[in-house]
Amino acid sequence: MSLLLYSKAAFPVVFYRPMLENTYNMRWRRGLGTLGGVVSVFVLVGSPLASAQSSSSHYQVNEVFFGSGGELNSCSASYCSKQTAGEIAAGNAAGTAFKTQAGFNTQRDPYLAFSVAGGSTDLGTLSTAATATTTSTFAVKTYLASGYVVQFVSNPPSVNGTITHQLTPLSSPTASAISSEQFGLNLVQNNVNCADGIHHAPANFGAAPVQVPDNTFSFGTVASDYGTCGLFKYAKGDTIASSTKSSGETDYTVSFMYNISPLTPDGLYTFNGTLVATSTF
Repeated sequence: MSLLLYSKAAFPVVFYRPMLENTYNMRWRRGLGTLGGVVSVFVLVGSPLASAQSSSSHYQVNEVFFGSGGELNSCSASYCSKQTAGEIAAGNAAGTAFKTQAGFNTQRDPYLAFSVAGGSTDLGTLSTAATATTTSTFAVKTYLASGYVVQFVSNPPSVNGTITHQLTPLSSPTASAISSEQFGLNLVQNNVNCADGIHHAPANFGAAPVQVPDNTFSFGTVASDYGTCGLFKYAKGDTIASSTKSSGETDYTVSFMYNISPLTPDGLYTFNGTLVATSTF
């Protein structure tokens, strides 16, 4: 038995073998809905959750700072700038109950930025003699938050866009097994011979998370069930990546793994991948 896979643009009329297609979509949890298409999507969200500037009935201080001098908004008829001199601290510090962002040019509005690169992926023809793999990428950063979580909330690949039959999702981290029906993913670099000397991926594909600009500014991590070379899992609603504090950009690569068995029913299989990113407070 084999799986014949087409992209959505093919519009085939008659299908005589199971077919599989990936569509990677992204949505923000609070009402933006699902964003489709083959181009990257960038979402920038701000909400007035921070406290007001320091003030009393007679005085107000904008963006309190310690230093030699500066001005929050220095404007002419055509231009505005922020001016600072003698900055003595920069970066963030946190205790059990409070957090501060040091530096003159810090913003007061929290935000979550989430982008995804993907589109429709044609996986060609699958067979019981080989494993199919593909990848997609997304990036997350958040500011003035306690962190973020990213979840996959899609059903597994299903025949003819229904739940009549779904490729069997792996409920725990599991190695690829040819001729066994499997669907899973991870977010690490996979190698035929993994560095731990124990696990083996079906191919060299995927990538480890990349901290932008480096790990002193960005702190995103992969969930433990999705963080081992050569092991794959899929459970709808699982958190696959997160940060426990405000973080610069982390770029993630999602590695998908598909296997079919001789008993996998014929039909057109589709997977409409939906990611949800949520800031935590």
